Amino acid sequence: MNNNYVINIGRQLGSGGREIGAKLAELLDISYFDKELINIASRESGLCEEFFEKADEKTTQSFVGRIFGIRSPFINDGTIPYDNCLSNDALFKIQSDVIRKLADEKSCLFVGRCADYILRENPRCVNVFICSSMEDRIKRLCIKLNINPDEAEELIEKTDRKRASYYNYYSYKEWGAASTYHLCIDSSALGIYGTVEFLKLFVEKKLRL
Repeated sequence: MNNNYVINIGRQLGSGGREIGAKLAELLDISYFDKELINIASRESGLCEEFFEKADEKTTQSFVGRIFGIRSPFINDGTIPYDNCLSNDALFKIQSDVIRKLADEKSCLFVGRCADYILRENPRCVNVFICSSMEDRIKRLCIKLNINPDEAEELIEKTDRKRASYYNYYSYKEWGAASTYHLCIDSSALGIYGTVEFLKLFVEKKLRL
């Protein structure tokens, strides 16, 4: 058995989870995957990235089935017959295979996409959920997206519902519940950098690095 390990991060929108994950991966010198998984899954399957982007962390099963009868540009290199029908479940399966392959090849950090459930049989995983105060989440989104507080709050509620629905549907667990993860942490308590340092220590202790 190799010594590769995996960190899986679930996160509330605006909690800084993506930034924390990127900085933690850099600090530990391991590979970081978030939206990059879409590009890799596209290459591996021969399907256009648009399929994965529109199905990204969604459980709706009708999207691809409705449009897959269209030929180019939705299919790359003719790998998949144009008259196939794919559901979001099929796209999830493709992405899951990519996640397992990457985890087998090297140490990685994955953000979202049910990676903790997909890799549930891997003994060298650390599963973390990052939350934050609503005030900090709204403030972070207002700055990042140049929107007002009401728009930020509406986006937070919509995105969190989507992520919870996706996670609960595919994992049969509860998104954001403490019992689902090895550690849940409020990034407002320590700040971005403090949270990164804390997680580094937690990972090292849990995996005995």
